[in-house]
Amino acid sequence: MYVVELQFECFDNTTVAAVDTAVNGLMDALRYNGQVLGREFPIVMDEGTFKVRAVCPEQDSLHSRFHSPQVKASMNRLSHASLLSPKVKLLGRDLNSEAAAENFSPSWQVIYTTYVHTCSPLRCGDTLMPIPLYRLPEPTLNGDHKAVIKWQTEWQACDELQMAGACQAEHAALHEIRDADSDIFRRGWDLRGRIEYITKIPTYYYQYRVGGESLESELGRPCPKCGGQWWLDEPLHGIFHYKCDKCRIVSNLSWDFQ
Repeated sequence: MYVVELQFECFDNTTVAAVDTAVNGLMDALRYNGQVLGREFPIVMDEGTFKVRAVCPEQDSLHSRFHSPQVKASMNRLSHASLLSPKVKLLGRDLNSEAAAENFSPSWQVIYTTYVHTCSPLRCGDTLMPIPLYRLPEPTLNGDHKAVIKWQTEWQACDELQMAGACQAEHAALHEIRDADSDIFRRGWDLRGRIEYITKIPTYYYQYRVGGESLESELGRPCPKCGGQWWLDEPLHGIFHYKCDKCRIVSNLSWDFQ
């Protein structure tokens, strides 16, 4: 990933409130298209220029060829706040984040995230490196990838709750990321199908697994959708011990028995 700085120059008098609305609207649109990562984008005023720093998957993530209709509309609205289109300055590689995948047409891919990841939840199945969402040949839904980003935000919130394990909400959160009949599971699995449809690449969904009665019962745990056997002799990427090619689901051996 790379750290960039967006510089917004004024061409006329404006107000801080107008700038705040216009710039944050643009950053939200870029985020929901996968062009910037994270959720907080501080705005700094420097002698009449407004600057925002963000993390991008690639050096050219903010190129106009990747813009969604929502990003283009937000760019046009900058003039309402008397702002010019931003100048983008590449500051360098972010040493605390993962590099983006180099192959955008892998043999398979997987929807996988955790609460500590800010990168794209779409991962290359061959390397497990994140594939930027704006690299998909079509928007996921309604012109951009907001549905995927919103799903990821909710999944990560549930993951953080169940990892903390300090309140009753832990059980509800675990249900959402573990059980195939939960709202987040169903929505994520449906988004997986949409991505597979537009990319023509087998796309899998990650089922989080913790708990279980014993190691023996876990080894025989069936696929949550078709009930078939899906245990792998060798785990993929050291994480996925189960893989159902029919239902497009991967999972881990319960963390309680690893």
